[in-house]
Amino acid sequence: MSKLFTALPSLQFRLMPEDASSISGRVDALYYFLVAVSTFFAGLIFVLVLYFALRYRHRPEVQQPATSHTGNLKLEITWIVIPFVLVMIMFGWGAKLFVEMRTMPPDALEVFVVGKQWMWKLQHPNGRREINELHVPVGRPVMLRMISEDVIHSFYVPAFRMKQDVLPGYYTTAWFEAQKTGRYHLFCAEYCGTEHSSMIGQVIVMEQEDYQRWLAGGDTERSVIELGQELFTGKGSCRTCHSPDSGPRGPDLTGLYGTTVHLQDGRKVTADENYLRESILRPGNKIVFGYESLMPPYEGQLSEEEVLQLIAYIKTLGGTEAAPGSPATRPAREPPTTAPAAMQPTSPSTQPAGARR
Repeated sequence: MSKLFTALPSLQFRLMPEDASSISGRVDALYYFLVAVSTFFAGLIFVLVLYFALRYRHRPEVQQPATSHTGNLKLEITWIVIPFVLVMIMFGWGAKLFVEMRTMPPDALEVFVVGKQWMWKLQHPNGRREINELHVPVGRPVMLRMISEDVIHSFYVPAFRMKQDVLPGYYTTAWFEAQKTGRYHLFCAEYCGTEHSSMIGQVIVMEQEDYQRWLAGGDTERSVIELGQELFTGKGSCRTCHSPDSGPRGPDLTGLYGTTVHLQDGRKVTADENYLRESILRPGNKIVFGYESLMPPYEGQLSEEEVLQLIAYIKTLGGTEAAPGSPATRPAREPPTTAPAAMQPTSPSTQPAGARR
């Protein structure tokens, strides 16, 4: 017991997590404003209720008034306008912060994240991998492209005021810019099973020079793009049907990322990361105009890491450069009234096997 009381003075109590990112201070300011407004009105209402309960309590010796008040227009306008103005301030302030937090900086360092019961798997652009740890440089925006292998997770770093759900079958993105070096807690903030509480890690923020040394010191022979190129030409056999000279077997993927794609059913979709992922794993869901559904599904044959690598390589195949997390804006590819001879799909019986995309 004496040891417990001896240790108490050394305990540090923090009302809020450490302020360690470019956005955390502004998030805290909005939070404090909301708490202050809520506290003020909660206190005001409590005091008024208590006052009126005592002031106008029932007393037998007091005669009831013959008439009652029908209303006070000025008072009613006041208690409508003031809350409305305060709520609109909260909305505008919160919306501005939300837009800033969802707008990816163009120079952000992209890191790939895969959530899995019960760990975080991360990979840097040069191919270096981490588990439950993320090394990042101080003062540089970092964009996380995330997906789950099983259930819904949530990537949460309290010191950065950053939390983003990580979904199975769909890419989500988030970004932060660390302002202080150090080690910061990483949690999964979505209940994901029996070992949810053990799905923890840390974000290690380093000086730029230290980060570059750490990045170069890993056992990495190939970058994410090089690994994707190997899949494109090898295991995936994508080049057979998706090269400039593939003809009617599948569309050329050069410059595809960020464009508008016309589908056989008349819909238009943007060729972003989620479209590319679905086209690789379940190609029959969205068939490109002018092509047959010949590509076999790769679901279950490629891991989420391999799909991320393949998409990273496809994005380098020419086209307009896009900011991280947002596809480029380019003119839509209009479907021709009649497909040119070079693009006329042959009948399934004579068409070579391969991908239709």
